[in-house]
Amino acid sequence: MSQADNKSTSRIKAKLWGVRGSLPAPLTPEALQNQMKKVLSDYQSWCALDSSLGNSRNIDLFLNSLPRHRSLGYGGNTPCFEVFSDQQRIIVDGGSGIRLLGYELMKGPCGKGQGRVDLLFTHFHWDHLMGLPFFAPLFIPGNQIHLYSVQPELQVVFQTLFRKPFFPVELGNLGAQLFYHQLEPRRPVEFGDLRVTPYELDHPDPCWGYKFEKGGRALAYCVDTECKRVSRDDLGLDLPLYQGVDTMIFDAQYTIMESLEKVNWGHATASLGLEIAMREGIRRVVFVHHDPASSSEKIAAAENQAREYYTQQLKRAETERGAPLSSVEWLFGYEGMTLEV
Repeated sequence: MSQADNKSTSRIKAKLWGVRGSLPAPLTPEALQNQMKKVLSDYQSWCALDSSLGNSRNIDLFLNSLPRHRSLGYGGNTPCFEVFSDQQRIIVDGGSGIRLLGYELMKGPCGKGQGRVDLLFTHFHWDHLMGLPFFAPLFIPGNQIHLYSVQPELQVVFQTLFRKPFFPVELGNLGAQLFYHQLEPRRPVEFGDLRVTPYELDHPDPCWGYKFEKGGRALAYCVDTECKRVSRDDLGLDLPLYQGVDTMIFDAQYTIMESLEKVNWGHATASLGLEIAMREGIRRVVFVHHDPASSSEKIAAAENQAREYYTQQLKRAETERGAPLSSVEWLFGYEGMTLEV
């Protein structure tokens, strides 16, 4: 299938192009100004420690010393996830983050009408579709856009999305050729040198996560999910999504308290992802789908809450079982983050 232009790796690589849930959450001018004030104040304090620090050559050093929530933040675009390898590029979901990815693809064959895109969908909620009308490769004659979902409504979704009065360019007037493919639940599909298998998530509307495998390594994309099923017995046929996994991208839209208040909203908290990861031996977890109402400070607070939970669980397991659970490398994801599995 499609080639990963100018990117070569013997391992699976991935990039987060959008990590917000529900709708985009750009900073307002007032919030941006307040953020700048805090950074400048921190810089003054930093320079006061050593007068030799206050020069332009050390600005990058200072900025790199700040925690993410005090400097760059986590990003405001809704879900779009890119996976690539030696032979293949796959995109998962078309949230607002896919717009910038589209511009990147236009630098290669897609910009010449000679490109192929393979785009998978977890489900069809608006935050996972809203970037599609601004995905530049769709408008270039000669490009081939292959679309995949487990749900049978994929073509109807595109017919609705690219139709007046919702969007001025109707589906039949797009330059690229569209090809629709329905995936079978839990049945692997070969995409070049990547094997992809869809597994069902816990969401009010049908939603499917994806497990990407290559050369004995595996990456699991588990967004959107409330993770009502945690035990191995409850997960049943979908348990393999979490087994033999090196890196898991997991929904952590809510704090623990919010998840208790928003039952059946279809989103989880970091503690659930950590519980599964520690039990199944997942090496690394990246938490995404941050709530649009959450400031960078609130996301950082949720990260601290997760750290407390993780530490407590490790201590409890060692005390009660005499042996610790598997340790996990984990962090809260941000727009532009790249991963190697």
